[in-house]
Amino acid sequence: MGYETMIDEYLAGTELLRQAIAGMTDDQLDAKPVPGKWSTRQVVCHIADFETIYADRMKRVITEPMPTLLGGNPDKFAASLAYEKRPVQDELILIAAVRRQMATILRALGPDDFRKTGNHPRDGALTLEALLKRITEHIPHHVRSIEEKRRALGQ
Repeated sequence: MGYETMIDEYLAGTELLRQAIAGMTDDQLDAKPVPGKWSTRQVVCHIADFETIYADRMKRVITEPMPTLLGGNPDKFAASLAYEKRPVQDELILIAAVRRQMATILRALGPDDFRKTGNHPRDGALTLEALLKRITEHIPHHVRSIEEKRRALGQ
């Protein structure tokens, strides 16, 4: 798959997420119908938080030689970053803005740039291409969990 196609798929994630939560009420967004799983609101907040983390990782890989890539504990984020109070529409705006900005940056790069590498404390060396693949797959992964919640709610 070419980089242009990868970037297009990355950008398409925002609309995929919008469609996944379309029509949900605040009560439905906050429901936890699947035991041991986050609410849909928590999932959307998690996605938004990791969009900025991945944007930082990609920017560092583009601009620095073998940078250390920041990690983040999703459960600690969910417990400490007011997920239950954050408006979902604001989170969607953030996700879309970050992805549009990064797409502009990524489209300006050459093939060699996608082979640049950073060092993740847990996962080791990761190329820009690998980071782009991971963040592109992040929303579809979580959309499947949102669909599971919606089925459990009878939607």
